[in-house]
Amino acid sequence: MDCITCHNRITHLVNQPETSIDIALERGIISPTIPDIRRLAVDALRGNYATKELGMAAIAGVKNYYITYQPEFLDSKPELIDKAISVIQEIYDQSVFPDQKSDWNSHSNKVGHRYSPGCFRCHDGKHLNENQQAVRLECNLCHSIPVVAGREDFVTDIEISRGPEPESHLNANWISLHRDAFDTSCQNCHNTSNPGGTDNTSFCSNSACHGNKWEYAGFDAPTLRQILMEQIPAAAEAPETPAEISTGPLTYEGTIRALLNARCTACHGSGGMKGLDLRSYTSLMKGSVDGPVITPGDAEGSLLVQKQSGPQNHFGQFSPDELAKIKDWINTGAPEK
Repeated sequence: MDCITCHNRITHLVNQPETSIDIALERGIISPTIPDIRRLAVDALRGNYATKELGMAAIAGVKNYYITYQPEFLDSKPELIDKAISVIQEIYDQSVFPDQKSDWNSHSNKVGHRYSPGCFRCHDGKHLNENQQAVRLECNLCHSIPVVAGREDFVTDIEISRGPEPESHLNANWISLHRDAFDTSCQNCHNTSNPGGTDNTSFCSNSACHGNKWEYAGFDAPTLRQILMEQIPAAAEAPETPAEISTGPLTYEGTIRALLNARCTACHGSGGMKGLDLRSYTSLMKGSVDGPVITPGDAEGSLLVQKQSGPQNHFGQFSPDELAKIKDWINTGAPEK
């Protein structure tokens, strides 16, 4: 393999219409004040024209939209419309050559997978070796898990996990299998409410994942599904529930240790992240590189509670009942035994 196994040479890169128009708008070559110009420009460029002359004439016809639907804007700033049409025609002239059947698709950019298979040419979940393992198709090989932000979100925090991956995640076919292998163990690290949904209320209802159709990946390939169904791992044993771990006295040894082991020590054990080791009372009270995480008698002032008060503060979350038990233990002085 070499560079161009995955990446085509950029010398003859022809941008997609959306990209070309966005660049023109960003640079002010096409005025962004023109109503609907991006949509009209992209539609005009993507038209299927038998000859270049027909394409140029169709783009010139964009002006008819403003004559019909935006006459006031056209009367006030006709030069902006004329300049935009000229720029769109120039983009078309430099991108499309009907006689050679050449355009942005024949010289597509192989980086990404939005307009062409790109990376999915190999990382598509369908290229299997003799052991029926795929070229690993895992979104976070290249991307952080997308966080969807709305207009009301002035700041968006994207959390990038650098902790250990569960064994299931190392399966080369995991991204195709995870919806069939979902079980309660996922809740150790993820908020799993409404799995497969698109309302962005949890890690598993992410509209940037489930709200898209992954056109070039083999998630729905019928024959592949038959192969992968045989690889679904046995359901992991469910972690202890709050009821099961609350039978002992409200001490570290009686209750809290089992809760921390069930939820936290995969990341905060020996050599744990942030230097936090929750496997023993001594190491718990020692805290992390940020200082103590438990302030006996003051649950709200304890870093452990603060990190668990809202999913935006920490990747893995205690259930409300579990967090309430942690708070009660801290407020009674955080006894060891």
